[in-house]
Amino acid sequence: MVVDVEGNGQQPPDLVELAVLPIAGGRIGEPTAWLVRPQTPITPMARRIHGIRNEDLADAPSFEAVRGAVLAHLGDAVVVGHNVRVDLGVLCRKLPGWVPPVAIDTLRLARRLLPTMGSYRLGALVAALDLAEDLPAGLQPHRAAYDVLVTARLFTRLATAPDGAPRTFEELREAGALPATAPEPEPRLFE
Repeated sequence: MVVDVEGNGQQPPDLVELAVLPIAGGRIGEPTAWLVRPQTPITPMARRIHGIRNEDLADAPSFEAVRGAVLAHLGDAVVVGHNVRVDLGVLCRKLPGWVPPVAIDTLRLARRLLPTMGSYRLGALVAALDLAEDLPAGLQPHRAAYDVLVTARLFTRLATAPDGAPRTFEELREAGALPATAPEPEPRLFE
């Protein structure tokens, strides 16, 4: 399950948007996204990055109202994300007791499997690998639905070896899984 969160810019960040997207058998599914009213306001810097304003969330549900739906989507799936520590940090704070069986970081994967890239920011990888081609209209970078779609495309690209053969789950896990004793996530300001 590919995940992406957008935060309010506070430390630690609180959730304002979450998207999840399944990948099954190499096929990318449809994203599900939630806007969530955070407990503290969105900072101006965070608003400049993702474009979500406090006014946009005035009628949004609290996280408690969507918790069950989020857990139903996440289940016990392997979690994939770009710089996924940040996403997991937010999700684990919002969902005490939930821990994915494995978390695979496409940032780590890209660094290992595409060693000659100039930048590993998600936006740079999207541009270099044409990952935004033919996306549905209305999606914007730094919004959760866009980010899960391009991250899913990045993951499926990385899951294919240069000779066209699929990489095994174990190969992907070895190259991109977070260490079992991962330190606390660091703030992610730009992707």
